[in-house]
Amino acid sequence: MATIKGVSSFSAEQEAQALRKAMKGFGTDEDAIIEILTKLNISQRQQVLITYKSSIGRDLIDDLKSELSGNFERVIIGMMTPTTMYDVHELRRALKGAGTDEGCLIEILASRTNEEIRRINENYKLQYGRTLEEDIVSDTSSMFRRVLVSLATGNRDEGMYVDDALAQQDAQCLYEAGEKKWGTDEVQFMAILCTRNRCHLLRVFDAYRGIADKDITDNIKSEMSGDLEDALLAVVKCVRNKPAYFAERLYKSMKGLGTDDNTLIRVMVSRSEIDMLDIRREFLTMYGKSLYSFIKGDCSGDYRKVLLRLCGGED
Repeated sequence: MATIKGVSSFSAEQEAQALRKAMKGFGTDEDAIIEILTKLNISQRQQVLITYKSSIGRDLIDDLKSELSGNFERVIIGMMTPTTMYDVHELRRALKGAGTDEGCLIEILASRTNEEIRRINENYKLQYGRTLEEDIVSDTSSMFRRVLVSLATGNRDEGMYVDDALAQQDAQCLYEAGEKKWGTDEVQFMAILCTRNRCHLLRVFDAYRGIADKDITDNIKSEMSGDLEDALLAVVKCVRNKPAYFAERLYKSMKGLGTDDNTLIRVMVSRSEIDMLDIRREFLTMYGKSLYSFIKGDCSGDYRKVLLRLCGGED
């Protein structure tokens, strides 16, 4: 369930003029900008973007960028960016920015549907003249690279069919690839975790517990390390419970010293129209505090205001 649903009747013309008014002259009315943009959904914001240009003759994104700054600006520009393009920009930043942001690559590629991945690949190529896969290959290495390349094909079986015998066989296969042998056969893990359908994998995880007497995540943690471990754990978590996976990403972005703003912004912006209510519920269950209170304690100013609006309320 989403927290940002849009309004049933709206005038793109009115909202465009209101945004211009908020930015025109001396000083910027940030509250008005937050108010307008958080009540609209992504497709309504796109309509305002076009209307702003046609009736005012200025570019809304350029105006927002010149009036706003810092993390607040990043949230607002993120909200103004069509869903697929937002993922494309984030992946590009993760690959071509200063140092590779492995967490971002893993999060997007492990959590998006085949259709979303297909659109990401298409737009990435159009935008940058290179394929996403080419950039992943040039920027990552070894088995981690292979897992990302596999996920970036968007080729997971999305059916509901579970073959019990195959599930049992897959579980045995994972057990033998990890627990039983000296050195781990990571390819087996990748082949099963990155291609089988969700219902099938849930059955595999149950069967695995029966064979190994421990959870598949314990095996991944003991047999793998670093980015590869993070990637496979993310795949398992997304298969089991995607909102819980995002709740954990948000929690880790804010707990401890300093805030991982990249992750915080990306998850809040990209999930607000998909499953933010579910993420909030999981957050409360997992950490005993509301997401709202966490953001409130961790951020400040307009940045905090807009994130709280995306969060949608206190639990």
